[in-house]
Amino acid sequence: MNGLRRITLCADDYGISEGVNRAIRDLIERRRLNATSVMVVGPAATREEADALSRAAADGTCEIGLHVTLTAPFSPLTMHFRPLDGGMFWPLGRLLRAALLRRLDSEFVHGEVMAQIARFRELFDAPPAYLDGHQHVQLFPGIRDGFIRAARDAAPQAWARQCGRTHPSPRFGNPKAMLLDALSATFRKRCAENGLPTNPAFAGAYDFRNLPDFGALMRNFLTPLPDGGLVMCHPGFVDDTLRALDPLTDQREREHAYLSGDDFPRLLDELGISLTKA
Repeated sequence: MNGLRRITLCADDYGISEGVNRAIRDLIERRRLNATSVMVVGPAATREEADALSRAAADGTCEIGLHVTLTAPFSPLTMHFRPLDGGMFWPLGRLLRAALLRRLDSEFVHGEVMAQIARFRELFDAPPAYLDGHQHVQLFPGIRDGFIRAARDAAPQAWARQCGRTHPSPRFGNPKAMLLDALSATFRKRCAENGLPTNPAFAGAYDFRNLPDFGALMRNFLTPLPDGGLVMCHPGFVDDTLRALDPLTDQREREHAYLSGDDFPRLLDELGISLTKA
């Protein structure tokens, strides 16, 4: 194992639907993932589904984290969370605009993240190994401080996902990745000030609408990633629950097909990458 780069391959959205859950557990059992983030406000975040995930990850090769969710069409666990629209969190675009304009109250965020950590503990009888954010909300101004404080208060041994690249591509590159780079710079600084560890580098952001070749994307994600870096992915089997909640559907099945196939382990061997822990 000497000389191998060890990376975290994290499947987001466990709990959004039973189809997504099954696909993620399948990859964990194949040892094609070593982390998954649980959306505890999702309709498939039940004790039964949590127990199934715990069994799939029982050998200790896969970390289970909290996928903090603060955007529609999901609803908060806390009674007094604001802002809301019809009992649901705001959509991503509206939330990001409010965050950039410094119109969010970090106290509401702190309380909701604390509640989501508590719900995670109820499901898994343990704190999350790490925390990240659905649609990267943990990086936003007005959210990051409440998020970081809740992590230190309720999951002091956890680490947090930052979404900045070690070697950003030229400025005319992926606009989403460029925004994540900018937001992550301050997030990393705030985490360091509060003693909250973060991953050294991140990859996995792409335009899901274009249905690109996921194998080619994975090569591009992994090639420059340093030891300890993290790649996010979204494998899943499409079901009616997923269709009702999220526009990312068919591409999830493409991701699962690639990660469960023979080409992925060959790519890891070629690039000298391991999904095992040091």
